[in-house]
Amino acid sequence: MSFRLTNRLSALLLLALCVHSRSLQAQSGGVGVFEGQSDLGKVVPAGTVIYSPNAGTYTVTSAGWNLWSTNDGFHFAWTRLSGDFSLTADIDFPEKTGEHHPNRKAVLMVRQTLDADGAYVDVAQHGSGMTALQYRRSKGALTESTGLGIDPPRRVRLEKRGDTFTMFLSNHGEPLHQAGASTKVHLDGPFYVGIGLSAHNPTVPEKATFSNVELKQLTPPATPAQLTLYSTLHTIEIAENHSLDTVLLSEPGHFMAPNWSRDGKSLAFTRDGRIYTIPVVGGTPQLLDVRDLSSCSGSHGFSPDGKWFALTCSAADQPDRRVYIVPATGGKPRLLTQNTGWFHSWSPDGKTILFTRGGHGSGNIYAISVDGGPETALTTGTGLSDDPDYSPDGKYIYFNTDRWGGMQIGRMLPDGSQPEQVTFDDFKNWTPHPSPDGKSIVFISYDPSVTTHAANKDIALRILSTEDEKIRTLVKLVGGDGSMNVANWSPDSKSLAYVSYQMLPANDNGSTE
Repeated sequence: MSFRLTNRLSALLLLALCVHSRSLQAQSGGVGVFEGQSDLGKVVPAGTVIYSPNAGTYTVTSAGWNLWSTNDGFHFAWTRLSGDFSLTADIDFPEKTGEHHPNRKAVLMVRQTLDADGAYVDVAQHGSGMTALQYRRSKGALTESTGLGIDPPRRVRLEKRGDTFTMFLSNHGEPLHQAGASTKVHLDGPFYVGIGLSAHNPTVPEKATFSNVELKQLTPPATPAQLTLYSTLHTIEIAENHSLDTVLLSEPGHFMAPNWSRDGKSLAFTRDGRIYTIPVVGGTPQLLDVRDLSSCSGSHGFSPDGKWFALTCSAADQPDRRVYIVPATGGKPRLLTQNTGWFHSWSPDGKTILFTRGGHGSGNIYAISVDGGPETALTTGTGLSDDPDYSPDGKYIYFNTDRWGGMQIGRMLPDGSQPEQVTFDDFKNWTPHPSPDGKSIVFISYDPSVTTHAANKDIALRILSTEDEKIRTLVKLVGGDGSMNVANWSPDSKSLAYVSYQMLPANDNGSTE
């Protein structure tokens, strides 16, 4: 009896090993250009990838709870790479009728490991039609996302150059072009590059097809590429666990300093020295009529009642920039300041404007009545005090200053008295803007090595809670001067507007090798 029991256990063990071996083979067997495939996280039933050489199509079937938050559930066909690459494909959901979750996601992905909580970057095509660049900066961190409010593109590409990952797309068959979605994430090679699908349903599989798939290793060009500046206008929700970042506009050129209209329907921003407005839902920018004013800076803002717009520009008879006021819908400008200066903030009652004078590492904050008159200095000295913005109750003026060493956020009373330090870390902190509900203050943080309010630097937008004085990072980007020079909160305090920058090869379609 003991002999028969031992034989039975051996047979069961052998059967289990065979099943396990077949499972591993299904999970790691090569398919098309990919050397393996795996379920990441819990995927029941197991996912599959079927490759049709004649059609050049990969059909991925997968359940899985999501690709989001701190861990994922999806099926992934992958190959291991190091260095720079581009991965391009046409993505489609072939099943278009019936019940399907709008957030099912088909992705082009690079991933540090095959752990469910691993660091990654992907271009995600959602079932709802939204296209997004998603990324988890480190193992176990929250997923972040930059979405595009456009129709689903015909073709998408994920490109890695160094630590920079960029999404390219083609909407109607035109050459691939950057779409304003770019991020920096450090991944050590070898990493996993491939295609994947999550059903956004733990147990009900979905299907996605990937066709015309191209995976290329990229090498630096033989000669330095001619680079072009691209500017991207974003809005981002500030919820701690769901900071949805949306691209409104991304084009060659220099635009800066978005400012939300008081009705919450549009944004004003500066582009190449002129003022434009654009609907918050996206659309074509419209030039604001400011008559003969020119060389307008990123220092502008709407009055509390939404009827007026203060801006900083030059005029034929005043070549140095000064502060002017025009109707919010455009019209004849009225000169406000007699001296060179840069607008920064309206008082909550709409009666006073804050501006700064100076430059090249020194400057001070001034106040003036909206009707004109004396320009009253609120700060004095040889250091730099800049970027003043009123708290919504009018009790304080927040500003950045180097008076305590480095560049930190401070605040003072409206008459300039009783200045006190607000931030105390090693970052260089600039441009504080209190939220309309008074609960938060957003500001830019540079690495300690950056000594000025520079542009095109690695920065973070950080938010300080006025309730508990804790600071959290909202988003990291390439930006600085121009990203949010003026008040950039939505009227409901739930979102922010900002500008990021990318330096890309001229006419780049993502295929430069």
